[in-house]
Amino acid sequence: MKTLKDKQTSMGEAVRKYCPDGSTFAISGMGAREPFAALFEIIRQGKKDLTFVSNGVSDAGCLILGSGCVKKFEGGYAGIILVGSDSNVRRAREKGIPIKLELEEYTNYTSGLRFLAGSMKLPYMPTKSLLGSDIIKHNPRIKVVDDPYGSGPLALVPASNPDVSFMHVQRADVSGNGQIFNAMIDDNTIARASKHVVLICEEIVSTGEIRKNSHMTAIPSYCVDAVVHAPFAGYPLWCAGYYCCDMPWRSYYARVSKTQEGYEQYIKEWVLDTISWDGFLDKVGRDRLERLVKMERDNYTIPVL
Repeated sequence: MKTLKDKQTSMGEAVRKYCPDGSTFAISGMGAREPFAALFEIIRQGKKDLTFVSNGVSDAGCLILGSGCVKKFEGGYAGIILVGSDSNVRRAREKGIPIKLELEEYTNYTSGLRFLAGSMKLPYMPTKSLLGSDIIKHNPRIKVVDDPYGSGPLALVPASNPDVSFMHVQRADVSGNGQIFNAMIDDNTIARASKHVVLICEEIVSTGEIRKNSHMTAIPSYCVDAVVHAPFAGYPLWCAGYYCCDMPWRSYYARVSKTQEGYEQYIKEWVLDTISWDGFLDKVGRDRLERLVKMERDNYTIPVL
């Protein structure tokens, strides 16, 4: 049980402490609230031999999968949602560039079941959905058994308990009560399945403000080890109520990362040379970010009590 205390720290310190080489990690979101700020820091620190577990990832996941930091991906989907397929994953898997990427494949749904089992301290979760899929043939960790209650065969997917998850939320208090507005994906389950949780928030608010909308607290403080205040942590993807996605930027990234040289130049220019997340945002341009804020607030706002 994590205590009620001020858990604020820097992104650099959180990654150093909770994501050593060889860790298994997960992230929040899918096409929104993916924690770019955390994954940039993992790349900057040159982490190695990581295992990435997910039910499905978009831009941020594809970025880290092409970096050489991740040796294995367990999940159901990786692609640049609404833009196209990702070249980094294909290169790493098919050509071993920059390193050979191991795959342990599940569907999006059954990846979520793995986190559900982990959050409940169960060794596996049964499902029938995989029985019509060839995934069973290619993933020996999925076991098919007869239901002792007579419904026929069941596929058992193993629980997932990541060493650390990086959870991006709209707002939180300093002790780690994190609130998610709009699509939650499986974030509440992933946090409960993880051994450690780094909560990344757009805004720090008082515990009193959290209690006014307590039903929106998807990740409670007892799950959380560290709180990092990082505005625009999900850029260039969406963060409901805070900023819209930057589709031109996403298209730019997809275009330049079609080649390994283009991807490496992107990482150098936008991740390594910017030194910090704030440095990256400054280079992107604060005016550009503020336009995304206005676009989002014209469309969706967080309820105020």
